[in-house]
Amino acid sequence: MSIEATDEPDFFTYFSPDLPGFSGVAHSVEGCIYQAKLAMMEHIALLSDTNRPVPAATRSPTITIRNAQPVEKAA
Repeated sequence: MSIEATDEPDFFTYFSPDLPGFSGVAHSVEGCIYQAKLAMMEHIALLSDTNRPVPAATRSPTITIRNAQPVEKAA
């Protein structure tokens, strides 16, 4: 899972590159971890219920925390 800090001091985003379509927001790093744990279970259940592929569990999960990459404005 990756957590990204934004320019706002209390706004963080999270996503899992191993779980397509999974992302969320929270007010802290701890909030991201807490929410992601619950939301991942729900996301996997939804994938299963809708007969979509469920990725295999990762044996050694990691959490990466970094600053969000700047996005260039479209011309």
